[in-house]
Amino acid sequence: MLEIVIEGQELFDERTQEFISTKPVVLKLEHSLISVSKWESKWHKPFLNDEEKTEEELLDYIRCMTITQNVDPNVYLCLTPLNHFEIRQYMNDSMTATWFNDKNKMPKSKQRATTSELIYYWMIELGIPDRFEKWHLNRLLTLIRVCNIENSPKKKMKKNDIFKQNTSLNQARRKAMHSKG
Repeated sequence: MLEIVIEGQELFDERTQEFISTKPVVLKLEHSLISVSKWESKWHKPFLNDEEKTEEELLDYIRCMTITQNVDPNVYLCLTPLNHFEIRQYMNDSMTATWFNDKNKMPKSKQRATTSELIYYWMIELGIPDRFEKWHLNRLLTLIRVCNIENSPKKKMKKNDIFKQNTSLNQARRKAMHSKG
């Protein structure tokens, strides 16, 4: 969870030509599957893609990440560039000590977008309890990836490798048994 302190400010609403005061607030944010689900249900498009988000879409995602109750909507207008930087850093953090080498790299699918429903499907398929939907999204995706790797069938040996292994085993047995074959 990320906590951001937003100082109270006075803003000017150009529509109503009035000043608006906001109170200081501590925003508690969680980048989770629940947040992505909320955002996708509003915008009707996948959040987890390479497509650039508009400023409005990003601001709305921050609203979806907010777990602090009863936040004045004007508070989000008070976010500073430093706050946005902190939020991006938090969202990009892996939140895990797990790492992968190149052979375990999962190919990116250009045909299918990763939506919250797809991630829920993966969780169901892998038997991951729904309480993990509150985890940091990157950590949840790492868990899914680990489950896929651990559940994948072991690679079969190539015929040449099998022949080499059998030859060396036979030679070792001949030597141990003092036999010629």
